[in-house]
Parts: sequence; C-alpha cells; structure tokens
Amino acid sequence: MEKLLVVDDERSMRELLELVLKREGYVVHTAENGTRALELIRQNVYDLIISDVKMPDINGIELLARVREISPETMVIMITAFATVDTARRAFKLGAEDLVIKDAGFDVEELTVSVGKVLEKKHLRQENVLLKRELRQRNSLDNIIGRSPQMQAIYQMIETVAATTSTVLITGESGTGKELVARAVHSTSERATAPFVSINCGAFTETLLESELFGYMKGSFTGAVSNRKGLFEAAEGGTIFLDEIGETTPAMQVKMLRVLQERSIRRVGGLEEIPVDVRVVAATNRDLSQMVEDGTFRNDLFYRISVIPIEMPPLRARRSDIPDLVRHFLEKYSAAANRPTLEISEDVIPYLESYDWPGNVRELENTIERAVALEHGRVAGLDRRRDDNGPPPGQQDRRIKPEWLPERILRYKPRVVTDLDLPEEGIDLEAYLAQLEKDYIIRALQRTSGNQTRAAEILKMSVRSLRHLLDKHRIRQTASLLRESGPLTDTAAHK
Repeated sequence: MEKLLVVDDERSMRELLELVLKREGYVVHTAENGTRALELIRQNVYDLIISDVKMPDINGIELLARVREISPETMVIMITAFATVDTARRAFKLGAEDLVIKDAGFDVEELTVSVGKVLEKKHLRQENVLLKRELRQRNSLDNIIGRSPQMQAIYQMIETVAATTSTVLITGESGTGKELVARAVHSTSERATAPFVSINCGAFTETLLESELFGYMKGSFTGAVSNRKGLFEAAEGGTIFLDEIGETTPAMQVKMLRVLQERSIRRVGGLEEIPVDVRVVAATNRDLSQMVEDGTFRNDLFYRISVIPIEMPPLRARRSDIPDLVRHFLEKYSAAANRPTLEISEDVIPYLESYDWPGNVRELENTIERAVALEHGRVAGLDRRRDDNGPPPGQQDRRIKPEWLPERILRYKPRVVTDLDLPEEGIDLEAYLAQLEKDYIIRALQRTSGNQTRAAEILKMSVRSLRHLLDKHRIRQTASLLRESGPLTDTAAHK
C-alpha cells in the first residue's frame, strides 16, 4: 500500500486531499508546513509527496530540493495557485513529476489522476530495475542439472515446497548449488512475478548487514546521506535469500528472529514498524544444529528457518550426473565464446568421474570453463595459421582432451581397497560392511574429539548423513562422550 505525504499550509486543502486520497486506498500523512514535512520525511519513506509551492517557512521548491537529498526515490507532485513559467521550470528541473494548478476551478479529480499516473510510473521503474537484475542473474529449475535419484528427490522437494509459504533452509557443502535451488523455489511458486533478492550474510559486518537488510534513515550513521529501503522491503511480495546465515552474529540473529516472528522491520535510525510480506529462504554450509549445541546459533531462530529443510548432495555422491553437467557447461561457455559447442573426448570422463570434487559443481564448472577457454584458444590459433598459410595438417579436432584438465585432476588417485581376503566359507558381506562403517565413524570421532562436523568432513559426507549413521549404529552416545571427555581408546569407544 503506497504511502503519501500532503504538505499544505491551508488546513481545508490538507483535509480535502487527505479524505480523497484515503478513499483511493492510500496511506496519507499530512504536514502544515515545510519544516514539519522534513521531520516526517526523515522518519518515513514516502512513495509520493504532494506539496504546495507557496508556504510561509520553507516553500515547495526548497522542500523539493531537500527531498531529492533525503529521499531521492520519492516522487513529487507540486500544486500551486500562482503558476509561472519560472516556477514550473525550477520544479521540473529539480525532478517534480507534475505541476497541478490550484485555482478557483481546482478539480481534485485531476489531482487523483495525476497521483495514479505518477505512482504507476514509479512502479514501472522498479519493475524495470528488477527485470534487469533477473536478466543478469537468471537461474531457474532448468539450470539445476542432474538425473540421479538424489537430484530427482531435490526436484520433487522443490515442487512441494513451492506450493507453500513456509521458511526453507537449504544445507550442503559450498558449491553444491544452494542458490540455484532457492531461485527455483521462488520461480515455481506463486511469488514468481515478485522480486527475488539475495544477500550473502557472511560478506558484511553486523552493522552493514543490518542496514542492507532493513534499510536506514538519513543521518542514522556516517554515510547515510538519504533514506533508503532495505532488501526486505525490496523483496515485498517475493522471496529473500539469506545465504550463509550461519555466519551471522548473535545480535543479528536476534533481529532476524524478530522479523520472522513479527513480519515487520524497523529501519536503522527509524521508529516506524514497517510490515513486510516476504518468504525467507536461508542457506548454509555449516552445521547449524551443532552450532546450536555450541551456543553460537540461537535455537529459536534455527527452528524458525528450518521449517522445511532441503539438503543438497555433494557432487561425489552423484557422480552419474557429471556427464550431463559437463555437456551443460560446454554449451554455456562455448556460446559465451561465440564458438560452436565443443565436445569432450571419451578418455576425459573417467578422470572427471573418479575425482572427489571438494569444490562440488562450482569446481566442475570452473574446470570446464578453463578447458573451453584453452581449447578455443588453440582452435583460434589453428584458424589463424590456416588463413595465413593454408589449412593445417589433418582435420581440426574440436574436442577437449585430458591435457586441458588441471594437474590435480589428472594426478588424482582415489583410495582403493586391495588384497581382499575372501574366506573359503564365504562372508556375511552386509554385516562386515556395517561393522567397517561403524569402525570408521568411531575412529573419525576419536580423531576430532567428538566434533561431528569435522568427523563428517573426514568421512566425506554431510553432517546429516553422519547423524543418520550414528543412530543406525546406536553410537550417538559415544559421540557425546567423546565430545565431553576428549579422545577415548578403541576399547572404550566400542563399549
């Protein structure tokens, strides 16, 4: 709902405009002079200001100039009974959207029409900014690549979640595509036509993060030269994506919890409570439940943001998706280079499928981008030689070869079990593997003194998967003992 400010020293005119504009569905504040108007502008962010030109203390032209300093996004309509060419020229030069004549035949309907047009213009500007942002950051369900069972489960979860308005927490290692999932949740929901706004909470100090999220009023801190809306307001009706929420400070967590509970925000330096209709999707590569146990993350905020959890699998857990991902990135970066899509030779895939990908899909994408750049550079060189000295010997091979891969991938040797002893009488393979799994989990917990996050990293699995195995093998209590008492001997650990 748009918020308007009417500024006029005539009480009857203020009351008339307030009555008419409220009837049109606007929130209307009034001020009897320019000084009072400036006080209100410093306390609120208005969509539109309607101001008389001639007033006793600060005239409308001076007020318009001050508005441009304090709140440059606010639209202004001037009204006057003493219109001159000079007045009109000065008003429009300072950015007034319209100048309405207030004479004996003043038609309030003319003003309401002008208000509607100016606000529509403001909305179109905002939509244009958002569309440009979406074009720069376009990501949707089509950008999530993979046919593995793990990814099929993710697709199904996205479709289920999209039909709700509940808060979503996306977990997973860095580079697994958490923001892609957040965008897909938004783009397949009823909020798809509204803004999707993202912020990396770990990239800002506490003070800067607060002003980015909630906005600020002019003069609230050094550098606050105008009123500014925050990202929660910018995302009105849509989705805000809070990436790396686990990096926030305890004080910031309290403020986020309040927004989720009250569904309203207060700008830095402001007093007004501003309602917001925004869906929150959060993400982290940290174990928030472990942080809750450590006392570094609020449990009430954790429960608020994890209404619907989505865990992104690491790339090493869905190696069957690697060929599809490679083809996708080959098309993407070949198109960016304005070249025919390169192919990948068959002897490259085994290197890619056997590598452990600690950087996950992001690392794979960077690897393919590098390979495409190197191969296109080689092909461009061959093309130049052909133009100068005729065709090069043999046909140009537009395939990426192993030599275009980084050394860490070419030299990677996965650990394998050798010299297996298979008893003559056979073996209960299921029981043997279960015991082996349990032993490795216990040893990892011993090495980390019960720290489950670090143990999961050693075992190359998510913390959620580790906890499932702790319950499966009934050794969660062992993990707790290790955490409280430090490393145990093998004998003690197995009790």
